[in-house]
Amino acid sequence: MMPPLGALRVFEAAARLASFSRAADELHVTHAAVSHQIRQLEEWFGRPLFLREKRGVRLAPEAERLAEILSASFERVSAEAEALKQRTKSEITVACIPSIATRWLIPALGDFLAANADITVKVVYAMAAQRLRETGCDVLITLGADTSDGVACERLFSRVNRPVASPRYLERKGSISTPDEIAAADLLHDETTRHWQHWLTKAELSLCQPLSGPVFQDFNLLATAAIAGHGVALCPVEVCRREIENGDLIVLSDIAVLEDESYFLISKISRQKAVSAFCAWFKAVVNPVAG
Repeated sequence: MMPPLGALRVFEAAARLASFSRAADELHVTHAAVSHQIRQLEEWFGRPLFLREKRGVRLAPEAERLAEILSASFERVSAEAEALKQRTKSEITVACIPSIATRWLIPALGDFLAANADITVKVVYAMAAQRLRETGCDVLITLGADTSDGVACERLFSRVNRPVASPRYLERKGSISTPDEIAAADLLHDETTRHWQHWLTKAELSLCQPLSGPVFQDFNLLATAAIAGHGVALCPVEVCRREIENGDLIVLSDIAVLEDESYFLISKISRQKAVSAFCAWFKAVVNPVAG
């Protein structure tokens, strides 16, 4: 006759962590629930499994072998369950920062779904600082590399930023091409004025007074303002490649900032076929020549 499986799971966690409290945290239950399960198991065995001491609990010597067997068994079950999940899973979750989601992922997603009718894709927003493990997703499309173990990190394109403006703004303000003319324009800022300060330094222009102009918390807001003709913005030209090709935005200068940063496509190395198919497709979307 088998002892209660739930109690064995609690016992294994408590033995491995040498703490009822830490076991409760890991299993997302209360300390009282852990104590109850351990007492139930001790009644089943007819002997104490832990030695209660002033500073906490210690695994009883005669229970050490049981704890070792359970840890190895649960680890094997977990690994096999994950492998089965990867073999049968047809739904993938993609976390993507808003700038790439609205300009590259969502407009093209219908093509992927049409070619992969057996795969369901869930798209969620990602924060730029998040890493793949933190999102809990299958794929992460973000700014910056993820160097975590077990992660495949593939570069999509550069973050290089150059000044851009809409034809509507240029019609109203006239030709803007030299660094001095750009600096005198209505500057639009993405989260901070720091990037424009950096650009002016590279353009060898001195900053006599604090920079003015609206600051937008989100890049999509900044890009919308630039396209609407509100001023000159520093934009990642690869992210805005389609707007530039369509003539909605015009690059005003070759002087650039943030050349050393890039956007990446990130997934687990041991990814399922659906994730591999998605990653191959999206790399071809953003770089059709390489694809």
